[in-house]
Amino acid sequence: MDKLIISPSPHIHSGDSIERNMYAVLLALAPACLVSLVIFGLGALVVLLVSVLGCCLTEWLITKYLYGSEPTLRDGSAVLTGLLLGMNLPSSLPWWIVLIGSIVAIGVGKMSFGGLGGNIFNPALVGRVFLLIAYPAPMTLWPEAGQLLRYTDATTGATPLGIAKGVATATPGMSWEQLPSAGELLLGLHGGSLGEVSALALLLGLGYLLWRRVITWHIPVAVLGSAFAFSGLMHLINPALYASPLVHLLSGGMLLGAIFMATDYVTSPLSARGQLIYGAFIGLLTILIRLFGSYPEGMSFAILIMNAFTPLINIYVRPKHFGGR
Repeated sequence: MDKLIISPSPHIHSGDSIERNMYAVLLALAPACLVSLVIFGLGALVVLLVSVLGCCLTEWLITKYLYGSEPTLRDGSAVLTGLLLGMNLPSSLPWWIVLIGSIVAIGVGKMSFGGLGGNIFNPALVGRVFLLIAYPAPMTLWPEAGQLLRYTDATTGATPLGIAKGVATATPGMSWEQLPSAGELLLGLHGGSLGEVSALALLLGLGYLLWRRVITWHIPVAVLGSAFAFSGLMHLINPALYASPLVHLLSGGMLLGAIFMATDYVTSPLSARGQLIYGAFIGLLTILIRLFGSYPEGMSFAILIMNAFTPLINIYVRPKHFGGR
């Protein structure tokens, strides 16, 4: 008689896995990474390599020597965290600061909570915000596009959001005429962090993730829709003071955050309604910080704030159980 094997459900598997989803996100992020390399050259290459290698090495050391278990690098999550962290940094950032950020991202943002699936905040954003607080000067220097062979000595300039903030605060020398055109914003022909330069490349990644069903439309649409509505309202109230909603959507970390970081499975709500609420508040908080805060950008802070509210959203906005009314 054959041995009867009893196992818990589910008994029919979809073929989905952590590795499949992680590598799909990495593939979706590839166009934006390539654009950043083309625009910023050597600086982008150094920042991305150090960030990825630092995250992988940190996770390997903690898993092997602190947890005493087999390393988990094959699932691709450490590589993804490293790429996302690197895409949130300026291309002129010294390599040792990038390394510190990767250690904080993995060591504090991920492994201190038990590893993949246990973290309550997006690890890449934990590393980025730590560096912004610890090293504000180099973290707010943005190299201009086209300096392919220059790294820490690259010429810096104002980003589109920096120009908008300068106009709003009446900074001498700042005017709306300095803003890049919509075409330049789409192609990434302006300064900024590695991941905020090409809106078109990020939108290609969004299309791929939706096609592969790695993410759903709820969070990106809620983030972008909320940001568009609120920034559009403020622009209508005072167009001389506040930038148009198109500028807010196509510049800064809006698209990178809405597509690749707010949609993180671990730190976002489970239900579709919860994801819409979560995304809408991220968009609203981002614009509030951009318009009325000290920083010209607010996406990182908005996502981390809403990461903290995810457990509450999951409690009060629950999906309908099978067969329920």
